[in-house]
Amino acid sequence: MSIKTLPIVEMTLDKIVGGGQTLGSLDYGKKAFVWGGLPGEKVNVQLTKKKSSYVEGVVTEVIEPSADRVNPIDETSYLSTSPWQIMRFDREQHYKSALIEEAFELHDIVLPNAIEVYSDGREMAYRNKIEFSWWWAKEEAQLDLAFFRRGTHGKIPVDGSSLADPKINEAAHRIRDTLRNRNIQAFNLKTLLIRSNRNGDVVAQLYVKDEMFDAFTEQELRDFDITGFELIFSNPKSPASVITKRLQAWGETSLTDTILDIPFTYAVEGFFQINLPVYEQALRDMKEWVAADKPAVDLYSGVGTIGLTIGGDHVTMVEINEHAVREMERNITALEREKAVKAILAPSETALEHITGDSTIIVDPPRAGLHEDVVNKLLETQPERIIYLSCNPVTQARDTALLCAEKYGIRSHRGYNFFPRTPHIEHLIVLDLKK
Repeated sequence: MSIKTLPIVEMTLDKIVGGGQTLGSLDYGKKAFVWGGLPGEKVNVQLTKKKSSYVEGVVTEVIEPSADRVNPIDETSYLSTSPWQIMRFDREQHYKSALIEEAFELHDIVLPNAIEVYSDGREMAYRNKIEFSWWWAKEEAQLDLAFFRRGTHGKIPVDGSSLADPKINEAAHRIRDTLRNRNIQAFNLKTLLIRSNRNGDVVAQLYVKDEMFDAFTEQELRDFDITGFELIFSNPKSPASVITKRLQAWGETSLTDTILDIPFTYAVEGFFQINLPVYEQALRDMKEWVAADKPAVDLYSGVGTIGLTIGGDHVTMVEINEHAVREMERNITALEREKAVKAILAPSETALEHITGDSTIIVDPPRAGLHEDVVNKLLETQPERIIYLSCNPVTQARDTALLCAEKYGIRSHRGYNFFPRTPHIEHLIVLDLKK
């Protein structure tokens, strides 16, 4: 049975919504969530998904453009990585502020101050990590780097990403060219993960589908002109970039970066912040609210970049990911802070005994927000201050509404543009116990 192709429809777009798409409507009123368009534009949209209450699609033609529209730098691939490349940067800042306000208004919360979204002004070349897929160009019979097309399982060939540190793109080209010289085809490969640090070091991991994949020669590795490299077999049935077996290691395969003068060593595949300058500003803002004479509890702590930089002299850090905790413990030892810092491997919702009324609580949860057991424990123990950094203002607003219903008030708040040219928003809320 053939797959039915969805139509191209004309519509005028209305407003940007929380997911980053622009909202429009079909002639008969069904809502349309659209990538590649801006509010007020008349566009043609290729529908890509049809549900009972809405459709999704991608702009194929702009009939009447917005004054806010600009030409994307990554013209063919921007939708895959950074769909807001099509708008002026000042309008991106505006929309991110508006989406934070809208998220809190949905829970009847009026934030006490004007909503600011901090940016260091750097729109491109800020990412220190990129994951490429692979593409086989049939006509040229050659291997290319690729990204996945947004909303599909299809891919699009690319030469790199304007969001990335240029050293990442340069390393990707050299590794791609070496694979081309070997006549490797895309079906043999999974992904290429490359990270860089602020010292200019670059480490790459090539994930392959065949455990018998030939190791690289010393000369090939030197030609990569990077600090370190790993060849990794990843079970073809597993998600991309999952390590099944490390086949080859060369050079220094971990990276070190300094955050607020504290050095952190981390694995290429591990969690670490993507945009360090903006992250450091968020940490400076949070530090103003951390009392030096109080113990601090850092929940959802990752590798410990919050607790180890601003947590003070008595910090408990709780993290569910064993690999992140391993990195955290390595950093604690390197900093000789074993007596001041405790690392706990556990989900935050099962480590509730560490949430006490005499501690400053710092939380940086995933997009789903705080677990309800964590919220209930906070309301039960009533710590004087909760510092809540979020990558999803919608769930942050939900949690804030629960905490503020009786016990807490909003003392401070600020947004951060960690990921320019994308819809992603970070937002900080400081909650103080009502007297």
